[in-house]
Amino acid sequence: MSTTRPYPPGDRGQEPGAGGAAEASGDAAAGSALGSAPEDASGVSGVARGSVARARYGRQGRRLSFDGRGAVVPLARDFTREALREWGWLPSTTADRRAAAEDVLLVVSELVTNACLHAEGPDEMWIACDGKVLRVEVSDRGAGQPTPRTPHRAGRPGGHGMFIVGRLCLDWGVLRTPGVAGKTVWAELGAPA
Repeated sequence: MSTTRPYPPGDRGQEPGAGGAAEASGDAAAGSALGSAPEDASGVSGVARGSVARARYGRQGRRLSFDGRGAVVPLARDFTREALREWGWLPSTTADRRAAAEDVLLVVSELVTNACLHAEGPDEMWIACDGKVLRVEVSDRGAGQPTPRTPHRAGRPGGHGMFIVGRLCLDWGVLRTPGVAGKTVWAELGAPA
């Protein structure tokens, strides 16, 4: 597990914000790469602004803006559930698929809740799937660094969020853009077989 790695392990490509010619081409390239629709009034779009790197690697992606919204944890869970239905994870046909979908919903809940408790609330969430890996990103304006509480004590109330994320995910970390307030906490989970 890494909380500072500037890019995820493996060959899933360059992280957003890491530069490069494709990223400089802007939102039009991102939209055309996935054929996405423009953002609607609910703040949802097929491709997040600045996500050319994600689109370039063929991920299905969805963005949710939390701007001016309340009840953000249930909103994020409903948004994620809809994406999982669209990508065939739900309805679950096997116990493994059901467990994988529940894990994704729990990770989304933990990341959004942490942004609420420790970072003045989330700005946006991005969820993407490339068939093998599902990636969740939650952006906020907070300066803190999410870390699992150590030692972890199961009987103590609170402080279990990042421990749960670490146990359920293939990897997770934090992305920061120099000179810009806030961060993006990302987590990746394996797709069900």
